[in-house]
Amino acid sequence: MTQSNRMFDDLSRLMTNAVGVAQGARDEAETALKGWVDRWLADRDFVTREEFEAVREMAIKARTENAELRAMIEELRAGKTADDTTVG
Repeated sequence: MTQSNRMFDDLSRLMTNAVGVAQGARDEAETALKGWVDRWLADRDFVTREEFEAVREMAIKARTENAELRAMIEELRAGKTADDTTVG
């Protein structure tokens, strides 16, 4: 019985150590993969979310201003056409 318990204890320690080694290998592989992905993304010159949002806001503002200016130009053209017909 003592021999059997000792064998199970040894087997238990062996399995515990194997799980620890596997976890360490997993952590190391995960760290290496994250580093590789970070370097790959940096080499591709991708923009960050913050940079994208800033440019998006600038584009929305520019479109709004363009629409306002287009409306003003149309008003001026309409006024000029009205003045041309009144004078003639």
